[in-house]
Amino acid sequence: MAEKLRIIFMGTPEFAVASLEQLIEHHFQVVAVITAPDKPQGRGQKIVYSPVKACALEHNIPVLQPTNLKAESFLQELKAYHADLQIVVAFRMLPEVVWNMPRLGTFNLHASLLPQYRGAAPINWAIINGEKETGVTTFFLQHEIDTGKIIFQEKESIKEADTVGDLYERLMKKGADLVVQTTLAIEKGNYSQEPQNETQILKTAPKIFKETCEINWHKTSVEIYNFVRGLNPYPAAWTNLKGKNYKVYAVQPVQSSKSLQPGEVDSDQKKYLHVGTQDGAVAVNILQPEGKRSMQIEEFFRGNKIE
Repeated sequence: MAEKLRIIFMGTPEFAVASLEQLIEHHFQVVAVITAPDKPQGRGQKIVYSPVKACALEHNIPVLQPTNLKAESFLQELKAYHADLQIVVAFRMLPEVVWNMPRLGTFNLHASLLPQYRGAAPINWAIINGEKETGVTTFFLQHEIDTGKIIFQEKESIKEADTVGDLYERLMKKGADLVVQTTLAIEKGNYSQEPQNETQILKTAPKIFKETCEINWHKTSVEIYNFVRGLNPYPAAWTNLKGKNYKVYAVQPVQSSKSLQPGEVDSDQKKYLHVGTQDGAVAVNILQPEGKRSMQIEEFFRGNKIE
């Protein structure tokens, strides 16, 4: 019987945990996990482990948390594991000296149908741009980020009302299955590698910052609807209404009783809050005032007013 592959898994957030757990469940030999350093969080600055570290410790897998992926001490430690294969799911960019180390290379799981939506936030941008379909891709790492040869892809439909949270859950599970499928294929030496098609018009998925999340009321109602659900629940779209900032979690295109300019507000201060857009209006259904929790619009108006 052939010896089991020695695998090193790299990842940090919850999205990566599903893949790690599937590898363990299928009895692959994960010899070490590499994840982000622990961070202090919250008011008490309590040290919090990454979800991947918590999972690894639960399964008694050694954990490495380098601050510098090129540090000689880390590279020596990594080499000592004699990994045949490295698997990356939602981790930071690797230097060549790391991804080139295992004899079978390093593959990555990306939450889009590459080459579309290369970058840090593919799930958000697919919804923001109103896509009807996305998926997951496994590919071998090479120099340029998200450009390596494709091993497998699986498609996933985007439903009209999907938030990024809904799609994230489905792609996390689908991605974990694809990681197992890819690892099995590499173990058996039964896989192909397809270069990415660079001739298409490529859409990108850059990292999202607070400024990126501000609602532009000069866009169409449908664009704003997609934008809000593409940032729900995290990091959340926001707007400034009458001098106050609010996070916005749900909107719906509507016919307002008044003709509103983009950003202009119409409300009965009880049941509805309409905001003008480029081509009409949207009803704001769930919002969150600064320092408070999110609430449905009727609940919000029981204790607040937007003059």
